[in-house]
Amino acid sequence: MKQITRLAGLLVMGMLLSVAVFGQTIKGTVKDSTGSAVPYAGVNLKNSVSNSIIAYAVTDSKGAYLLQVPAGTAINSLTVEVRSLGFKSQVKAITGFDVPVDFTLSRSVNQLQTVNIKSSRPVLRTHGDTLSYKVSDFANPQDRTIGEVIKKLPGITVAANGTISYNNKPVSAVYIGGDNLLDDKYSIATNSIPQQAVNQVQVIQNDQPVKVLRNKVMSDDVALNLEIKKGAKLHLMGQESIGAGVPGNYDVNLNAMMFKDNYKAINYLAGNNTGYDVQQDLLSHNLTDYNQRIDNALPSTVLSLGAVNTPQLAEDRYLFDRSGILNVNNLINLKNNVQLRINAYYVHDTQRQDYSQQTTVFLPSDTVKYNEVQHNRSVPDIFHTQFTLNINRDKYYLNDALLLDDKHINNYSGLKTDSSAVDQVFKDNTLDFSNEFNLIKSLKSNDIIQAYSYISHSAEPENLVIGPGYNAAIFNNNVPYAQLVQNVNVPTWYTNNYFSFKIPSNLITQSYRAGFSVQSQTLTSGLDVVQNNNSVNLESDSALNHVNWTRKKVYAEAAYDLPGTILKANLTLPVTLQQISYSDSTYSLNKSLTRLYFNPQFRMKYQVGAENYLNFFYNYRNEIGTIENVYPGYILTDYRTLYANNAGLTEQQNQQAGGGFSYRKALTLFFWNINALYNHTAANNIASSVITNNIQEGIVLPYPNSTDSWILNGSISKYAFALRTTFSGAIQWQTNHSVQIQNNALLPFNTTSETYNVSADTKVTDAVNFNYKATLTQTSSHSSVEASAFKIDQLVQQLSINYDPVEDIQCKLSGEHYFTRQQGNPDLKYFFADASVKFRVQKWKSDFELSAVNFLNVKTYNALYLSANTFTASSYTLPGRIIMLRVYFNI
Repeated sequence: MKQITRLAGLLVMGMLLSVAVFGQTIKGTVKDSTGSAVPYAGVNLKNSVSNSIIAYAVTDSKGAYLLQVPAGTAINSLTVEVRSLGFKSQVKAITGFDVPVDFTLSRSVNQLQTVNIKSSRPVLRTHGDTLSYKVSDFANPQDRTIGEVIKKLPGITVAANGTISYNNKPVSAVYIGGDNLLDDKYSIATNSIPQQAVNQVQVIQNDQPVKVLRNKVMSDDVALNLEIKKGAKLHLMGQESIGAGVPGNYDVNLNAMMFKDNYKAINYLAGNNTGYDVQQDLLSHNLTDYNQRIDNALPSTVLSLGAVNTPQLAEDRYLFDRSGILNVNNLINLKNNVQLRINAYYVHDTQRQDYSQQTTVFLPSDTVKYNEVQHNRSVPDIFHTQFTLNINRDKYYLNDALLLDDKHINNYSGLKTDSSAVDQVFKDNTLDFSNEFNLIKSLKSNDIIQAYSYISHSAEPENLVIGPGYNAAIFNNNVPYAQLVQNVNVPTWYTNNYFSFKIPSNLITQSYRAGFSVQSQTLTSGLDVVQNNNSVNLESDSALNHVNWTRKKVYAEAAYDLPGTILKANLTLPVTLQQISYSDSTYSLNKSLTRLYFNPQFRMKYQVGAENYLNFFYNYRNEIGTIENVYPGYILTDYRTLYANNAGLTEQQNQQAGGGFSYRKALTLFFWNINALYNHTAANNIASSVITNNIQEGIVLPYPNSTDSWILNGSISKYAFALRTTFSGAIQWQTNHSVQIQNNALLPFNTTSETYNVSADTKVTDAVNFNYKATLTQTSSHSSVEASAFKIDQLVQQLSINYDPVEDIQCKLSGEHYFTRQQGNPDLKYFFADASVKFRVQKWKSDFELSAVNFLNVKTYNALYLSANTFTASSYTLPGRIIMLRVYFNI
């Protein structure tokens, strides 16, 4: 670790020194004869001897420019030339690096000959930190939404869950016409907005949405902006669809969208039973960043129907559902940069899943096997609303967001195990509200003050009922009984408040912050046995919890930002005094813990060229457990797992270090990157479990424990102009070292996964295009105390071909092939095929589509999973063939 720290220190010092010797700068302004700024003028720094251009810049909206002079360049050999359309060019000699070189251009009147340029070559346009993709350069006639086009853009990838990354960095937001309508739930936009309405997809690097903080603090965020066409801003638009099919399927989507400068909206009503989960559009893609900002996370759900592995298929291949959603997103821009926004949705769904699985746990002296078959049904009713007031000015920023979540999820399961058949009912009800207030103001002295306050309350009563007579030998002294009833609730109050003061300067911005947070929780639980005569008794004296918990923090922080052009850096030095107290009178538990923590963080981004940069980060974080780590009584978390704690509060020390290089050449549409991440976690306790064929009992023990992981990844993307094809590839290698205690044996594990993928998206002709993607995943696990090792290989290939024989007819054929191999088991092979034909009636502005999904009628899918020493073979029932007739029409 010392070598890593030294190497990181030398790297930082080297880059800082390189900045110092990069050379001098030349700056100035360009104006016209009236004194008005001339933006976007080309400024060339020339060597007067060779007449060669050695540096180049473009004036900003205020007519200012900045030229970087290569180190060692003689001043007497330099000239600055300014060119701009409609003005006469000017050249000035350089007399000194500390003297601004200003220009006043005179207009020229030129009669330009009309030139018609025709080119099918895609072109990326760059301006400062913004890179622009013209949608029409990459879209195909079959693409309905902008999300389908974004997937094809060189340098941009879209994960299966909709998360967008630019050169392997996830985007922080997707703006629509410069406005943040959806926060991080941007899949609503990418899956709704017609691609014909978007002129450009703009990638904004170093995005800082708060105007007061621009050029004051470091930001390495990447955001997208969808530039709406002028014609699309003038009227209400929508892409409606109604579909019906066999066996008994329906699909309806009615939406209305508006993208004016002062009003933006995406509102829709949708429902289907074709396997499309309407909740996937509601995913918060940056939830981790949000939890770090508020310094809190909601308590996780404690109970479940049992661990079910998600099939490694597209969700619409395996999901049985009947879903409906009403989603409302409206934003109003008032005068003086005041913005009001409401985001609300209601979801009702019924999801069904039938599966069976065999689980094998390999232990040094034993092998535990158990089988289960489940027929599950989940009925969620989810309501969410958020009201936001935002004021974003050059000297003043205010944001207030009020959130309310109300969820009622009823889950039902028919369960068959090796020893019994039972029914399960799991009811999970959640009610949360929170308010986040953030005020930032720039003073006359140019200093910046900030006041922040967050308050929330959450409650999630959970109820799990299992019966009849499940594992009577364990839960009722071998006496037959009716039901087991497990209840859990963790109501929580939380608040976090701070005040900060920032002192900007020409080089570094100093920030000082002080604040406090309080968390108050109560965990109550009980495991009851309902006898056959309907009497109720506690399962045992150790099946009850009533834990009171309070966590108080007082913190102070100093941060230093270098928001430079070439080097951006942030050093944060927080000190936290934390006190935690928890008690449960049932077990005479009454403990408290006071700790003083220092959690330094460092981030750096170094621009090694106009389009390429290095980045590095390091953080050290002390983390402490939650109320869910200290309850002493047993909780039946699912039908197979009893869990309790027999150790003090978990304390962890987490160190992360990472870095990478990002390359971009916009002119040739070439992108690649490589990154590395190391993580080390040391803890004062360890999870221990006793596993049998019937039940798994878990407990936390006071035993020192540590985990180590490495992640190396890289990706590459290139548009081949001659082939009209975007080629992409990626690789990731990850290894994890961990330790577990199972059946009183200490088991160290080393798990390694490797993922490789390649893809090509091409326009063969204007009428034919195809897409191909292949992903190979290799997962292996072994333990030093086990002679055997385990490995699973899976290859997934996807191919789609689009053919438009005439202008108004579109045909599509696609397929997916899944291949899985695990030594000692038969190879698993599956092929899914889909087809569709669409006919457009121009007069009606409508499309008629006939589609067949999974027309080979694959109705079962088997999969293998590996985690440490646990091997699982699962089998899932699939919906089979679906044939649909849809009508699409625009408003």
